[in-house]
Amino acid sequence: MLSIRGIYEVAIRVRDLPKAEHFYRNVLGLEVGLRDERRGWVFLRAGCGMIVLQEDTSQWPTQHFAFTVTESDIESAAATLQAQGIPIEGPVLHDWIPAKSLYFPDPDGHDVELCAQLK
Repeated sequence: MLSIRGIYEVAIRVRDLPKAEHFYRNVLGLEVGLRDERRGWVFLRAGCGMIVLQEDTSQWPTQHFAFTVTESDIESAAATLQAQGIPIEGPVLHDWIPAKSLYFPDPDGHDVELCAQLK
């Protein structure tokens, strides 16, 4: 059996790379690690891992993914997102984890979650 310790990288398809990059950098605060102009990809640092925005103008289903945050970040993120006109759902309490989450769409309609594990 393998001993998986986490996720290192997730690829996210986007239709408009500059628009998506603006969202992930300026709204979520991620930093560019590497830009691959040839492929239309931008690698962004997300804590100990990365996301890769991959420009793809074909049809594809939207995805769901979650970023880990602290519990105090949930409320401030809700206010920040709402101030920018981004619709949110939550905070939602997940007793079974236990965690508190906030949900919102990215510019391509992907379901983004900020998740704070509760102790």
